[in-house]
Amino acid sequence: MNAAPRAILLLALVALFVSACAVPAPEKKPEPPAITEQMLRDRAKEQLAAGQKQYESGEYDNAVKSFNGALEHGLLPRSDQSTARKYLAFIACVSNKEAQCRDEFRRALEIDPAFDLTPAEAGHPNWGPVFRSVKAQLEEQRAATAAKNAPPLAKAEQLLADGTKKYDAGEYDTAARLFQEATKEGLKSKPDQVKSLKFTAFCACLANKITQCRADFTRIFDIDPAFELAPAESGHPSWSKTFAQAKAQWKQAQEKAAREAQAKSAREKPPASPAPAKKP
Repeated sequence: MNAAPRAILLLALVALFVSACAVPAPEKKPEPPAITEQMLRDRAKEQLAAGQKQYESGEYDNAVKSFNGALEHGLLPRSDQSTARKYLAFIACVSNKEAQCRDEFRRALEIDPAFDLTPAEAGHPNWGPVFRSVKAQLEEQRAATAAKNAPPLAKAEQLLADGTKKYDAGEYDTAARLFQEATKEGLKSKPDQVKSLKFTAFCACLANKITQCRADFTRIFDIDPAFELAPAESGHPSWSKTFAQAKAQWKQAQEKAAREAQAKSAREKPPASPAPAKKP
């Protein structure tokens, strides 16, 4: 056999051997479908609805799993998140887990500050008092934070605020002094001016200083002629009669001033010129 054919045969054998030993390429497995945010959002809503049905059926353990699943990715709207937390609080309260009940209510209110129970829910003996306690505590904390971050009041406004606190505490003599100082210092806004005089009048009437009380009420009408007491204030036995008298006297004084001004204007009005004589 010639050398050339032998070489060709050898190459063919080598190629056959190499192809036999080659590792086949792995088959491509199909990729799993991508999970989108919308899919998770829809799933969360389904779990929330399932949890509510389970709760109504008394399946509390399953309801807890569903509500926690609905909250897992944080994709529910705030109102729905608060609803899930509400039911978790209900379940904790009826299971005598008050600390967990309080925590769930707190988280519901932190998510949605406007969150509230329905009248029927608020009256429940297990969780109604717990919810009111948590809500009041959070409101106090928010008020304290707002007061801390608020700019300092001007002197007159601070005197008014201090006077209001003393009045609420029943320290009427001290409150009256602070309100008088606030008015003298010069409150900027008309509502604050009215408020200061109103509480000054209240303090005077409570001290049976009726003349001063009436005078303070009268000064209010010079600032705000349409001023009226709030419904809860208007029926108070200490000042309701005095307020009505002050209002009537102020109106009479305004009417008298208007009549006098009209009469003065008429007196000062120049006489009309005589009509020209008719020609014959």
